[in-house]
Amino acid sequence: MKKIKTALISVSDKKNLKPILNILKKNKIKIISSGGTYKEIIKLKFKCLEVSDFTKSPEILEGRVKTLHPKIHAGILNKRNNKSHLNDLKNNDFENIDLVIVNFYPFEKTLETTKNRNKIIENIDIGGPSMVRSAAKNYQDVTVITSSDQYKELINELKLNNGSTTLKFREKMAQIAFTETAYYDSIISNHFNNLSNNIFPKKKIFYGNLIEILRYGENPHQKSGIYSKSPCLNIEQIHGKQLSYNNYNDIFTALTISKSLPKNVGSVILKHASPCGVSIIRDHVESYKSALACDPLSAFGGVVSFNFKITKNLAAELNKLFLEVIIANGFENSALKILKTKKNIRLIDASNYLNNELLRFNSTNKQILVQSEDNIKFIKKDFKIVSKKKPTSKQMKDLIFAFNICRYVKSNAIVLASNETTAGIGSGQPSRLDSCQIAIDKMRKNKTSKGNIVAASDAFFPFVDGIEKLVQSGVTAVIQPSGSIRDKEIINFANQTDTVLVFSKTRHFRH
Repeated sequence: MKKIKTALISVSDKKNLKPILNILKKNKIKIISSGGTYKEIIKLKFKCLEVSDFTKSPEILEGRVKTLHPKIHAGILNKRNNKSHLNDLKNNDFENIDLVIVNFYPFEKTLETTKNRNKIIENIDIGGPSMVRSAAKNYQDVTVITSSDQYKELINELKLNNGSTTLKFREKMAQIAFTETAYYDSIISNHFNNLSNNIFPKKKIFYGNLIEILRYGENPHQKSGIYSKSPCLNIEQIHGKQLSYNNYNDIFTALTISKSLPKNVGSVILKHASPCGVSIIRDHVESYKSALACDPLSAFGGVVSFNFKITKNLAAELNKLFLEVIIANGFENSALKILKTKKNIRLIDASNYLNNELLRFNSTNKQILVQSEDNIKFIKKDFKIVSKKKPTSKQMKDLIFAFNICRYVKSNAIVLASNETTAGIGSGQPSRLDSCQIAIDKMRKNKTSKGNIVAASDAFFPFVDGIEKLVQSGVTAVIQPSGSIRDKEIINFANQTDTVLVFSKTRHFRH
């Protein structure tokens, strides 16, 4: 047990201070504070000693130096049972500080609200993290509190132990404190790396807020949690069972595809993080029906994502199929009434979701693979028509649509499309020829071949057999990356069969 006699409070977040001040007053604990916190404490009519009066040193450099003083840090850092430390305190007329309540300048929020360099720099806290680190290091004797969320726990601790804290409590708070300082510094580090566009610094720091500990991972024997760089996910679950690891994986994959589609159009149906139907037909109900027609069997128990608000008519169609998750940019009340008749279906409002992450991570053991995200916007100059036959404007739209969807399909990927809707998808095969066959089989089985069929491949065809199989199935236009030593053979085959062939400058594997 450690009796608290003196507390130092310096907080940016000044809410809920009164209950803390009440318990400190009840236990006759002296309070030291500075700046705005001091004014708030006085305003709340509690006694408080200003830091400058305590240290006999004024605040200087426009408040940059307030608590960076030997009397503050010696009072926090000294070992209470060390004679040398006690002598140093006595010789310098210093005293113990037993409780440190500090939270930092809102650097993260400042980044969200301004690009003013001076404001950003001035919101890098120096004194706060220094005091927190000192107190956390000396947890054997000092209690450190770094968030208003911990006030209730501190109050209970002081009540239970008559103004003292246990070693177990102090150790727990120190652990949280060191995480807070590390998190805070990681945001600053990443900010400065972003300023200089240093994507791969010598030391890379990853940070995140725990959003939720999940029931389990991909399988019941695996532990799982979800973290975010932001305090929240910017998606809102408004109905249904708790989301699982697999649900979240599907949701973010579906949103990545949805956000690549034109604004206010686009239906994406996904199963096991792989698209099984996509359409950007303008009519929202027809868009969903067309996406579903691509592979209705795989859609059963899947995830559906829409780039628009769900209406009553669309909700009625959705209710005909068993789905795990429905994502949309909002729901009409009449639509919610229909969809909520299914107790367990998860309804997700993604109106505020922005797909603006620049890096993609993949971790194995102690290694982390990092790459920039495949989020380039396709423009005309990215493509070159290499066949004698030129695509119609409608074919070109279908080709670019299919090629965009292709980059979200597991490699080797083949996407067949017509009328800006997928007609067949072949994915995840070691052989590109097998992916072609799967896409063709899906198209034939589900009778989605309506009018001109185009095909997209996420990488070049190494041999003629792949494009030959597609053309034999009725494909009239193909888009693929260039780069094969047999590109000329592919071009010759296209010309011999009167097939449109378009080359892309970029490849789009997804593993």
